[in-house]
Amino acid sequence: MATWTKDELSRIEHADELQIAPLGSDDTPREPTTIWVVREGDDLHVRAFHGPGGTWYRHATKRHAGRISAGGVDKDVTFVEEHDPALNDRLDAAYRSKYGSYSETYVDPMVADDARAATLKLVPR
Repeated sequence: MATWTKDELSRIEHADELQIAPLGSDDTPREPTTIWVVREGDDLHVRAFHGPGGTWYRHATKRHAGRISAGGVDKDVTFVEEHDPALNDRLDAAYRSKYGSYSETYVDPMVADDARAATLKLVPR
């Protein structure tokens, strides 16, 4: 399995936003969506603001493949669904720490049950 380089992890971790483009049925990336990204150890995670019903999340979990761009890194990735409560607690803290300067209107939904249920690990391909 491929892993992130230290440089890629750092650049993506320090980017405010990430562009995510799940693959469509024709194996081409869909239109990118801007989302937030956090780092946990040597892994990168994203969540869907609107939970599992969110458009980009539904497409991402249909094919489990796509492309991301953040911090000058463009990468094909595999989307791995994460449902570990302990991991989600750590990701909540990471979201609050990284994005705490933003309004609660944006941060609170990212640590709510719907978003926690729509957590994906980004694995480079």
